[in-house]
Amino acid sequence: MAEAHQAVAFQFTVTPEGVDFRLSREALKHIYLSGINSWKRRLIRIKNGILRGVYPGSPTSWLVVVMTTLGSSYCNVDISMGLTCFIQRWLPEGCGPYRTPQTRTLLSVAIFSTGVWMMGILFFRQTLKLLLSYHGWMFEMHGQTSHFTKVWAMCVRLLSGRRPMLYSFQTSLPKLPVPSVSATIYRYLESVKHLLDDKEYYRMETLAKEFQEKTAPRLQKYLVLKSWWATNYVSDWWEEYVYLKGRTPLMVNSNYYVMDLVLVKNADVQAARLGNIVHAMIKYRHKLDREEIKPVMVLGIVPMCSYQMERMFNTTRIPGKDTDVLQHLTDSRHVAVYHKGRFFKLWLYEGSRLLRPRDLEMQFQRILDDPSPPQPGEEKLAALTAGGRAEWAQVRQAFFGSGKNKAALDAIERAAFFVALDEESHRYDPEDEASLSLYGKALLHGSCYNRWFDKSFTLIAFKNGQLGLNTEHAWADAPIIGHLWEFVLGTDSFDLGYTETGHCLGKPNPVLAPPQRLQWDIPKQCQAVIESSYQVAKALADDVELYCFQFLPFGKGLIKKCRTSPDAFVQIALQLAHFRDRGRLCLTYEASMTRMFREGRTETVRSCTCESTAFVRAMAQGRHLKADLQDLFRKAAEKHQNMYRLAMTGAGIDRHLFCLYVVSKYLGVKSPFLAEVLSEPWRLSTSQTAQFQIRMFDPNQYPNHLGAGGGFGPVANDGYGVSYMIAGENTIFFHVSSKFSSSETNAQRFGNHIRQALLDIADLFQVPKADS
Repeated sequence: MAEAHQAVAFQFTVTPEGVDFRLSREALKHIYLSGINSWKRRLIRIKNGILRGVYPGSPTSWLVVVMTTLGSSYCNVDISMGLTCFIQRWLPEGCGPYRTPQTRTLLSVAIFSTGVWMMGILFFRQTLKLLLSYHGWMFEMHGQTSHFTKVWAMCVRLLSGRRPMLYSFQTSLPKLPVPSVSATIYRYLESVKHLLDDKEYYRMETLAKEFQEKTAPRLQKYLVLKSWWATNYVSDWWEEYVYLKGRTPLMVNSNYYVMDLVLVKNADVQAARLGNIVHAMIKYRHKLDREEIKPVMVLGIVPMCSYQMERMFNTTRIPGKDTDVLQHLTDSRHVAVYHKGRFFKLWLYEGSRLLRPRDLEMQFQRILDDPSPPQPGEEKLAALTAGGRAEWAQVRQAFFGSGKNKAALDAIERAAFFVALDEESHRYDPEDEASLSLYGKALLHGSCYNRWFDKSFTLIAFKNGQLGLNTEHAWADAPIIGHLWEFVLGTDSFDLGYTETGHCLGKPNPVLAPPQRLQWDIPKQCQAVIESSYQVAKALADDVELYCFQFLPFGKGLIKKCRTSPDAFVQIALQLAHFRDRGRLCLTYEASMTRMFREGRTETVRSCTCESTAFVRAMAQGRHLKADLQDLFRKAAEKHQNMYRLAMTGAGIDRHLFCLYVVSKYLGVKSPFLAEVLSEPWRLSTSQTAQFQIRMFDPNQYPNHLGAGGGFGPVANDGYGVSYMIAGENTIFFHVSSKFSSSETNAQRFGNHIRQALLDIADLFQVPKADS
């Protein structure tokens, strides 16, 4: 095949006359350019490592210190207080470059200046870390900033430097603090008191006090010791025990999806859309490798940890018998593509040059036009990544450890990311509410074998050009992939563009070698396991009910007129909706980020509080005055906002208890309290989708350039999963999931309760609403 010849730099044939060598100049040229490109990346990494290592200093600031010291010496002013003379005496004399007094003076000044410069960098860095440990600004009322906080903000801006790179602040971020056991126990009991009757609460209180007095002090000592030694006392255990050691299927249970822009349409041509999007993704990776992406800053002042971005590309989750492993490569020059049961390897570069969008469109179109059928066992092969992890690990070891199967699997696992070309068409039609739910279902699990669920993310392209992502969860949390997606969609819409016929701009290069078809040799025994994994995955997918809808009456703009945060408003509405749906309240999980700390990931906000319960019950009784209900709502909102701030600042409940539980397992200590806390089901699991992390465009000028966020499966078999995105001033998108197998839940019913709860709370404040 043509692509096979392109990949070989030289060939040789043994003849009676000897060995005949044939060199391919074109292949050698590509190898040469690839090597040059690789060395460029290495040099850039070295340069960035140096610049990051001396931040907030810079080579310019070093030169200023040197020139200042040298200038003062020429003016007979010794600002070194004799240290340059001391250094000069220790320099060897009489030979080499040190023989002239001028040279010895210059060298001693340079050494002294470098020492002062390095000490200044360390001082500024530690001062910045100390300043970033202050979180009092988060607890101040909006518009009532204290003088202390204003001075603090000025100092942070002053020490943050002018042009930070992506990882410049990593060493200046504070470590996640370990809360006291007493504070965690107090907050835990407060979070469950209204969910338990007196007898149950007394039992749990007794277990908690016994744990606090007898077991916890020993466990806490080990945890504090780890917090001193490790960068983050939670993140590595969270990744290992919550994600990588999970043996249940990733599909639905762990992976989540992200939607495309739903109110505007860029192009209908499937290959063209992919050409622009893949090109934009690799441009983002280029910026990521060079650390040219600006770090995300809270209020433009406080930097967020960026370490999760390191494994966005070239990453695959490798299955193991007892635990999985995340394999991350420093670079990958191809993507793996799936279409109609066939796998392809598509090169992203020609030599050292990234393929233009029009070239990528041509390559994807070649795959779409390829008439070859799937090989035996190839069509449903990816179902292995959708089934049980232990089964996949055994099959991988038995059938994919050598030969063409290993080479083909390596091409997928070592790809930058995975691309799925679907034959179905999906798009949100505001006139057809079910269209958004069907779109979400296709992204969440597809056919159970047309996504590679182990890859860091799968880019999904439907036949009508609509796109989406299915993302593995272990390597990072949703805001990280959201950052990439915002950049990609913004670049696609405002930088790259399309022709009038919907194709990528420019002309393709027809001499490019076509994508390479991956070859497999899958025996009958392996095919039987593939079919078994498919049946497991299909049963799981068929059991998921997903109801996605756009809430149109109002959005963030009108919620603020209630003088509360939009997130608190929605969370309290969810509590009211759940009570109306199930007749009771339940333990509720809301994901909050802890990225203001180094290597921070998430913390749980227990949204069902005593205050929200009081409001919900008062609403249900229907005999309270509106003023009383407003007062109860404001108390509930204030409590929720305070809980969220505590979680963000390292004073949450659940990660601390989780780590104490891990320590108890290591020490072989049994704790009935921890065992019960860690086994409590989250029957309402919620998350807000981040947006506008990058200002790619003005949302006021382009109000319809909105994605619909994304969603995930229910955490509990008899519970709900709710993801929502407050998409601008006038709309909110919801993604509600449940299981058909539970007689107690119904996603659409719960979604309707959410709608009504939002309207009822708005009516309390007489907030004018748009027409429904």
